[in-house]
Amino acid sequence: MFDRIFRLFSKDIGIDLGTANTLVYVRGTGVVINEPSVVAINQKTNQVVAVGNEARRMVGRTPAHIVAIRPLVEGVISDFEVTEEMMKYFIRKVHDSRYSFLARPRVVVGIPSATTEVERRAVRDAAINAGAREVYLVEEPMAAAVGIRMPVQEPVGNMIVDIGGGTTDIAVISLGGIVASRNIKTAGDKLNEDITHFARDEFKMLIGERTAEDIKIAIGSVWEGDEELEVPMRGRDLITGLPREIIVSSADIREAMARSVKHIVSSVKATIEDTPPELVADIMHRGIVLVGGGALLRGLTNVIERETRMPVRLADDPLVAVVRGTGVILEDLDILRNVLLEYEGEIVG
Repeated sequence: MFDRIFRLFSKDIGIDLGTANTLVYVRGTGVVINEPSVVAINQKTNQVVAVGNEARRMVGRTPAHIVAIRPLVEGVISDFEVTEEMMKYFIRKVHDSRYSFLARPRVVVGIPSATTEVERRAVRDAAINAGAREVYLVEEPMAAAVGIRMPVQEPVGNMIVDIGGGTTDIAVISLGGIVASRNIKTAGDKLNEDITHFARDEFKMLIGERTAEDIKIAIGSVWEGDEELEVPMRGRDLITGLPREIIVSSADIREAMARSVKHIVSSVKATIEDTPPELVADIMHRGIVLVGGGALLRGLTNVIERETRMPVRLADDPLVAVVRGTGVILEDLDILRNVLLEYEGEIVG
């Protein structure tokens, strides 16, 4: 009886639980939430003050007793209780507020590849505690490939590079499984960090993470042939301690990010080296597809194409590829069940 009530008031949802942003797909509706993975906590009362967009606006602007926390680090849960509260907030947000207490949805969650069983269990438990009735886990590159309608269940090679906030997932997929993969901690957050270090070392300026990200989005480029852009960089002078503004160019940001970009490209090449020759032939014909927020970096497709000597393209709507994939899996769960992760010998859920 209760199960029937839960089904009546629940909407099956797919979640891309990212280091930087969490996206939620509602079955039959589409992507309804795209908010930062940030939670503001009042340390005096230990209560959640804000989640998502509202919490991100508080970063660097709160009194000492209110702390803005990112509960996921490098794609995995670093603070279980806060992650649980964040997921609970998103599950409630997609349901009618009058009956949200009755919502017990089925949930498909995208997680980075190469996660341990302990990390998978943490995601599953957080979702169950947040109100999920059933939980299914899928690796993010697999979900992204499903989301952009790659033929993942056919005996052909599909190569996808998912550059997120905390991790870059590189995978070659065939027959519903990952044949070769790399998961590295060099991604969007590392590029932001590179820019803050560059500002400190080259210009003796201290800038915040949000400033670095805004500059990366505005003028970030990794290809020398791109148009040179300029933008003001504002921060604190490390020598005088006073506010300071300078103009930085695409060339400056390219120099700042060069080492991290080289690491991403070398990891793509290493994954190709691990791939069986027949699948490499397929990839040479079909090309490499980039998804994730980091894939929007200007000139990245050109750099990877030059280094791998394979065609490279940016997926349509790369930011929502993973969450759209979780939605496709929800719509055809029986057909796509084989792409889900196994946990201790059984399909999770």
